[in-house]
Amino acid sequence: MSLRHSGGALLAALMLSACAGGVIPPSAGGPAPSRPSGSGEGATRPVPATPRPTLPPKLPTVSLDDLSTDQANAAGLGVTPGPDIASLIPSGERARAALQAFRISCPTLMKRTDQSGLTRGSDWNSACSAASSWPEATAAEFFSRYFEAVQVGEGKAFVTGYYEPEIAGSRTRQPGYQVPIYRRPAELIDVNLGLFSDSLKGRTIRGKVQGSNFVPFDERSQIVGGSLAGRGLELAWAADPVEFFFLQVQGSGRLTLPDGGLMRIGYDGQNGRDYTGIGKLMKDRGLIQAGSMQDIMQYLRAHPAEGAAIMNENKSFVFFRELTGAGPIGALGVPVTAEATVAADPKYIPLGAPVLLSLDRAEPNGIWIAQDTGGAIKGANRFDSFWGAGARARGIAGGMSARGSALILLPIGSAARLARP
Repeated sequence: MSLRHSGGALLAALMLSACAGGVIPPSAGGPAPSRPSGSGEGATRPVPATPRPTLPPKLPTVSLDDLSTDQANAAGLGVTPGPDIASLIPSGERARAALQAFRISCPTLMKRTDQSGLTRGSDWNSACSAASSWPEATAAEFFSRYFEAVQVGEGKAFVTGYYEPEIAGSRTRQPGYQVPIYRRPAELIDVNLGLFSDSLKGRTIRGKVQGSNFVPFDERSQIVGGSLAGRGLELAWAADPVEFFFLQVQGSGRLTLPDGGLMRIGYDGQNGRDYTGIGKLMKDRGLIQAGSMQDIMQYLRAHPAEGAAIMNENKSFVFFRELTGAGPIGALGVPVTAEATVAADPKYIPLGAPVLLSLDRAEPNGIWIAQDTGGAIKGANRFDSFWGAGARARGIAGGMSARGSALILLPIGSAARLARP
């Protein structure tokens, strides 16, 4: 999808995550995720970070001649040359999965306008040409040969996690399946504000036309209350309103049907209302302590009336379509890859570019590809890591909150072009 939603610092804080994507499973040889249990599992215990080489001191900021000084993108924030990455890229499954993800990103990457201002489409030609036939066994060498590192801003990274949830659902309304999953309404309109003012380039608002006015679309409480009911917009029906709420946060997922079949649904727009993370809201009110996804769900179910009101405080509502292909599609327009895709802010990293993470948790360390976006994933060096589907993915994503450093990998020669002569 172009996921667009939140990201869970503690997916858990729930609600910080959200993204989704066409799911490509982890590389062969990696641990295969199992299906999530009906009760849900707690987050996996943090794994100590693998020792990483110390990065060199920050170098003088590169001057960006042709680029805007507006700090709303990487150019304005400042970019510094990074270290030699040859010794920093771990080999293994993560690098192989990243090469696969980069390879399928190339056709779009070479044609896409880079909002960060760091690259041109032609910059990627050599790397993409080589990637098409590069042996996956030496994936780490591919990245060190064709890329150089830069640091955006201070390079301090914050990484959360998202996954593809699986919940009980039905294609038709029947006893036990009473929560509507809506298609996108035809009257929901996206407006590109950049068409009206250069200062608003890259910004979009959503709403609907009412008479001669453009007004906000219905908020969550109105939709849950039935404002769209009876119009044939029901794509499917969920069994549990809490599980469906969390699936909306992720932006895509799978429905386990009564006959045992699966129906995959993906993001097809959002109502344009601001997203509110209810995990932080509940912690601030003293309703929960740890703020894990499991804590939030337990409280919402134990207090159904209050829980419904709390969920409605998040005015954002996601619409879906049925997916019949490879799975959730990321903002780059290609399937997201389990344990290789991160969602990022395209103003600070080219979508399709590799990023090298060195964090205080071991699981997300290594090289990833920016293939998705998220409503809560804003700013430099803010990433949401995709872990696939199943109990393992849910456990890792639900407890992922890692800090450290990020190096953006650009095609060799790109950084030199940015420097003042």
